[in-house]
Amino acid sequence: MNLVEIGHLIATARKKRKLTQGELAREAGIGRTTLSLIENGSINEIGINKIIALGELLGFEVAIQEKSSRPTLQQLLAEKDNHG
Repeated sequence: MNLVEIGHLIATARKKRKLTQGELAREAGIGRTTLSLIENGSINEIGINKIIALGELLGFEVAIQEKSSRPTLQQLLAEKDNHG
């Protein structure tokens, strides 16, 4: 998963919970501008602690796993969407 995909997941989950960027940023202990950059995939680097804090607040689990040659469910769904 890349930073753009992570940002999209965070933005979608935040909106689903009807939180503003300011509210979520305050709860996570980060700036609203930083959250905006994360959500837009415009940030070059994100500290792991920020991702963990956002993930915990939004109900995500941050995990590291060995890379697989098999496509992920997200990749398959994206491919399906791209090909109709």
